[in-house]
Amino acid sequence: MTPPFRSLQVVIIDAPLEEVWEFNLDLARIADYHPRVEKVDFVSGTARRGEGIAYQCHVKGSRHTCIERDVEIVPMQRIVTEFVTDTFGISKALPDYRVVASLAREGDGRTRVEFSHFYSTKTWKAKLVHWLAGRRIAKESQETLNAMKSAIESRRR
Repeated sequence: MTPPFRSLQVVIIDAPLEEVWEFNLDLARIADYHPRVEKVDFVSGTARRGEGIAYQCHVKGSRHTCIERDVEIVPMQRIVTEFVTDTFGISKALPDYRVVASLAREGDGRTRVEFSHFYSTKTWKAKLVHWLAGRRIAKESQETLNAMKSAIESRRR
């Protein structure tokens, strides 16, 4: 069962769907566009996304890390990623946190990318995390999408 919807961020990238999809399959590129990620370790031994593939992100300027795992891949449409564990406590407070990255053609040679966030707030701790960090998560996710757009579009010039 899917946890409740929490936020949505959207960007339109001036690149064909196939190019945007291929860019997103490469886990090594996360540090190129994610504003908070310094480097990525390939926990599952591969740098390419796939169902069950896990990777560890190292947060810039700190010793914090998080491990994420892709739990569903629908080629050219959707990647569902779960937040497995982290060193700052979000995974304990929000154990069912998932992000759905949806991709769709948006006219000729353009791609719409959406991040949808889902998690439950059944405990007081989860409610507190949502209250304190919900808007920040949404803001940083939009910054990530904007940086992804910039990275993909700058490669095309």
